Amino acid sequence: MNSFNGFTSSETFTQIPDSFLRLINEIDDVAELKVTLYAIYRIEHLEGNFRGLSESDFEDEALGLSVEQIQLGLNKSLERKTMLKTSHEAGVFYFLNSPRGRLSAEAFANGQIRPTQSYNPNKSNVFKLYEENIGALTPLIADMLRDAEKKYPSVWFEEAFEIAVGRNVRNWKYINAILNSWKENGKDERRDSKDSIQDAKRYTEGEFSEFFKRD
Repeated sequence: MNSFNGFTSSETFTQIPDSFLRLINEIDDVAELKVTLYAIYRIEHLEGNFRGLSESDFEDEALGLSVEQIQLGLNKSLERKTMLKTSHEAGVFYFLNSPRGRLSAEAFANGQIRPTQSYNPNKSNVFKLYEENIGALTPLIADMLRDAEKKYPSVWFEEAFEIAVGRNVRNWKYINAILNSWKENGKDERRDSKDSIQDAKRYTEGEFSEFFKRD
């Protein structure tokens, strides 16, 4: 067994549904567990609206399983209904049994979408944060996010998005203004509960006031 050097703060993380973690004690087949976890990871790193995987996307080398074991794992995940299998003229694809996965599977079965997604194992965390908290990426926004990655430390992004969501300003310009403020003025790492009033004003007044103007 090779030793593991540990997780890093700069890598991306895959979200695992709590309901799946509660199923772990029921899953006694290693192939099923590996296939399902790999599907969650791989779909998390897809770019585009299509959220399905073909059987060939389950790579035997990455999973440490034979082709037969992968098929067995897929069949068991279908029996458990953690995954869905849908076919159309474009082929047979597997989807997570999640709200987004069910919508994608239905749209694929009806011929409304086609498998045009691309897989990016190095998908940046800032792209995921944007999609999860603001909305779909556009080419212009993607360029802005790439520029931001070059300018700011990666560990800043999650907190900046958290501040924006907490103040209900789901706007990249506002998030970028926060990041730029930290770069220009220094990032205050303190968390002083006694200064909550000042903290509440910190990202709503001055240079940030334009984002809170009311018509």
